[in-house]
Amino acid sequence: MEKVIDAPPQQVFNVLADGWTYSDWVVGTAHVRQVDDAWPRVGSQLHHRAGPWPFSLQDSSTVLACEPPHKLVIRAGLWPAGEAIVVFTLEPVGQGATRVRIAEDFAAGPLRWVRNKLNDLVLHQRNKETLNRLSDIATRQKDDR
Repeated sequence: MEKVIDAPPQQVFNVLADGWTYSDWVVGTAHVRQVDDAWPRVGSQLHHRAGPWPFSLQDSSTVLACEPPHKLVIRAGLWPAGEAIVVFTLEPVGQGATRVRIAEDFAAGPLRWVRNKLNDLVLHQRNKETLNRLSDIATRQKDDR
């Protein structure tokens, strides 16, 4: 899944690098409880709650790779459902725009074994909305300057 955002890569990466905004743009994340001071350095974590209250689950996401402003790889936890590896790549396009690609795949837990077309469609729609929200925040920050 990809989207071109009307903001330069550093501007978009700044949103990814602000762990406190995670619940603003990651569809399904209800609340960020804590963000390590080192976020988004490799090994740092943000602690979140996902899903609707009162059924939300608490877990954390860990940075696996970080190459500002071009790449961020996160292991997103949602146990007992499992965990996913999420890769964000940012590529400059034209004058001040960024092509953002998101790739997500379940890496562990029960969700890893239920891959089917319906699941892929839901994940596709979720990631599409996630990129739309990321775009809204990144372009709003650009307009605020």
